[in-house]
Amino acid sequence: MTTTLARRLGLGDAIAIGLGAMIGAGVFSAFGPAAQAAGTWLLAGLAIAAFVAYCNATSSAQLAAVHTIAGGTYAYGRAELGAWWGYTAGWCFMIGKLASCAAMAMTFAAYAAPAGWERPVAILAVVALTGVNLLGVTRTALAAKIIVTIALVALAIAVAAGLGAPAAADSASFAGELPAGVWGLLQSAGLLFFAFAGYARIATMGEEVRDPARTIPRAISIAFLAALVVYALVGAAVLSALGADGTAASTAPVADAVVASGWTWAEPVVRVGAAAASLGALLALIAGIGRTGLAMAREHDLPTQLSAIHPRFRVPHRMEVAVGVIVVTVVAFADLRGAIGFSSFGVLLYYLIANLAALRQGEAVRRYPRWLQVAGALGCVLLAFTLPWQSVLTGIAVVAVGIAGRAIRLARERRRAEAEDRDAP
Repeated sequence: MTTTLARRLGLGDAIAIGLGAMIGAGVFSAFGPAAQAAGTWLLAGLAIAAFVAYCNATSSAQLAAVHTIAGGTYAYGRAELGAWWGYTAGWCFMIGKLASCAAMAMTFAAYAAPAGWERPVAILAVVALTGVNLLGVTRTALAAKIIVTIALVALAIAVAAGLGAPAAADSASFAGELPAGVWGLLQSAGLLFFAFAGYARIATMGEEVRDPARTIPRAISIAFLAALVVYALVGAAVLSALGADGTAASTAPVADAVVASGWTWAEPVVRVGAAAASLGALLALIAGIGRTGLAMAREHDLPTQLSAIHPRFRVPHRMEVAVGVIVVTVVAFADLRGAIGFSSFGVLLYYLIANLAALRQGEAVRRYPRWLQVAGALGCVLLAFTLPWQSVLTGIAVVAVGIAGRAIRLARERRRAEAEDRDAP
């Protein structure tokens, strides 16, 4: 029976999967909610989100260079901090990224589906991309490269249109007072953090990357910096074309910015790019959740039946099918803004544990100074608890359910073991 994944991904493949997870995870969906919170200070919120994400990226890179197995911070937390820490990280990742999958499917449908058909089209997208992932990780990487290329071309057109047109009246960055004060600025950073979380997808696939100790840190750094440049340019272009109020009111700000700039011919191109970017993020998300779920199933933190690996395609096929079923269910009932906030809360707690695990590592394997991990941990806590209160309360409740579930399972196993010891001759 096959029990390990195959190392088939090179540096270019890993970068493509990371970019595919990031380009679209926020650039087409998070600027509107962030503008509602921060107004013309939107780019300041982006800078805060980028700094916290950079701290987290360096922690992930340092950990991935040592722990070259599937599972990301679930595996790192178990190895560096203990089983409970690893489980909490894995549970937060699973719930946060399942919400991200739903958000990406709904973003795709918002740009690509006819009015009234958004949910059916989103569900079909989830089913189709789950099927692509089941064909093997090299198919996932190839699809990610194609999708990222289409998205970047569309975004380049949007940036040219937005920055080349007359600026909107309320487009000046950092002008005027913050509409919701410092709290709103931090909330916008928490919402925009959603856009940067894709680099973790590279780390979760550590068991499938060639020369992981060298490839994964390089891929994470390159993908993160590339995404940051893209986000900064797109954010500036959207704010220039629509202004703060227009961005906050828009459900498709990148496409609306192109129209406002007079480049109406380019709107279909941008919509195709937005749809492609959303599909790329969804593709990588399904793959990443599948690998973390595989690691959790191997340790009995999820049903062990989900740890099966397909003998031909070498993917965790049962886990990925389960992910697809759950995401389809979420898409049927969730809304986009709620999915983004809930996803950010779960992922920020996940990275809190990543920073603590990296802080625990010794000098022999240290690649980055400890202050980056301290700053990353504090930033994760701050941004998590400045998100919309509905997202925070829901997130706390779901995390508590997960912790309680594991505690009940361990208690039952302990009682069973004690009963067996008593009955033994």
